[in-house]
This record gives sequence, C-alpha cells and structure tokens, in this order.
Amino acid sequence: MTSKPKHGPLAERAAQLALAKKAQDVLILDLRKLTSAVDWFVICSGDSETQVRAIADHIREKLSEDGSPVWHVEGQEGSKWVLLDYVDVVVHVFYSATRQLYALESLWGDAPVARVSDAREMA
Repeated sequence: MTSKPKHGPLAERAAQLALAKKAQDVLILDLRKLTSAVDWFVICSGDSETQVRAIADHIREKLSEDGSPVWHVEGQEGSKWVLLDYVDVVVHVFYSATRQLYALESLWGDAPVARVSDAREMA
C-alpha cells in the first residue's frame, strides 16, 4: 500500500501550477478537520490583474488536461480575486493588495498550513 501524500494531490498540483506562473506566497490549508464543505484551500497571489488571470487560467487549463475540470469559477472578470472550485479543493488566486484586505488565511487560522516554495512540476 502506498502512503497518502502530505497534501491532497489536486491541491499540490494546483500549487505547483501557480508557482509555474510565478505566483507568490503559495499556501495549502488543510481544512479537513475544520469543515465538511472543502478539504483543501490553495491560496496564492499575483502582482497584477494580468498575472492573477494568467495564474488562474493556467491552473484551469492544466488541471482540465489532467482530467480535473473546474466545477465553478468566480471573479474572473475583475481579476482581483479568482476562485476556482474543484469541490474538495478551492483555489484562491488573489491580487496582492486584495489578499491583504481579506486575510483569508487568518480567517482559517486553526488550519494546518504548508508553504509551497518550489515548482517541481513546471508545466
């Protein structure tokens, strides 16, 4: 029997895809013991609306190619905060200033957090 990855494989893949587009401060929050609504949050930032859109588009495209199409998308029009809902994993791609304003990781302060800092799977 193989061991389960430290993070959900979809969350890890989304985080690596974000890094491939130069996302900053990429975090994976483990929410499995805190809510039944979602297992993992992936949170990251971009320096511009263009970068936020590019990160979100890259994640959507590559995960769809991997066989995991997005279930729901919000915020794509304004590109200040794009939410990609994969049911068990929700990816939040923030414009840096918007991320500071909402402080989403602080709202889930009890969740175990992993900082993802290297793009092992450049896609």
